[in-house]
Amino acid sequence: MVTKNYTRSDGRKNDELRSPIIAKIGVVPNADGSAQFQIGKTIAIAAVYGPRKMHPQHSQNPEKGTLRCTYNMNSFSVEERIRPGPSRRSTEISKITEWALEPAVMLENYPNQVVDVHINIIQADAGTRCAGINAAAMALAHAGIPMKDLVSSISVGKIDKTLVLDLDKYEDSIFDEGEGSTDIPITMTPAGELTHIQLDGKITKEQLKEVIEMAGKACKQIYEIQKKALKNAIDLNGGKK
Repeated sequence: MVTKNYTRSDGRKNDELRSPIIAKIGVVPNADGSAQFQIGKTIAIAAVYGPRKMHPQHSQNPEKGTLRCTYNMNSFSVEERIRPGPSRRSTEISKITEWALEPAVMLENYPNQVVDVHINIIQADAGTRCAGINAAAMALAHAGIPMKDLVSSISVGKIDKTLVLDLDKYEDSIFDEGEGSTDIPITMTPAGELTHIQLDGKITKEQLKEVIEMAGKACKQIYEIQKKALKNAIDLNGGKK
């Protein structure tokens, strides 16, 4: 099913994450919580503001708070400068990020309030939505927002018939002979529960099982890096945020 002799351009194994993976806490001093997550050449920064009263009033939810995410790729984040401001893609990813994070956030503690998460991609080399989710999860924890646990996100791709973990920009753009390229971003809790999965392309049921298994192992690695960054930040501040 999987072409075992496929060679990746950067020399990685098919189930190997890009490097370096770097997680930092407290990168935006005026935010209530913030974090930076880098995987390979992709770098995301997330800043959290709130909880605070939701405006306008008709948008308030008396049963629970609202998680509002805004995803943005900086115009200088790619080689060819992109047009600044919101786009259909950024709006879609903003909503997907909310869906990926919401199951882990205890919004029932904040009726009629909103927690805003702003994600900026300052350098892009594929996997930006996953990097943004990883940064956002850490930023929420740093802000002291009650969470059931962190979530971790990674993308698995299928290049023709080969499953590969954590595609870079070159792999993400391959559309040669065969079945072409497939990108499957996945977000999980440490217990392996899915909070988000997207599928763009063709895949069999057996391959999907393998994709989830690959993503699960990778998300555990990412979770440990996220957790270590948060612990180090607390230790450095003497137990304070």
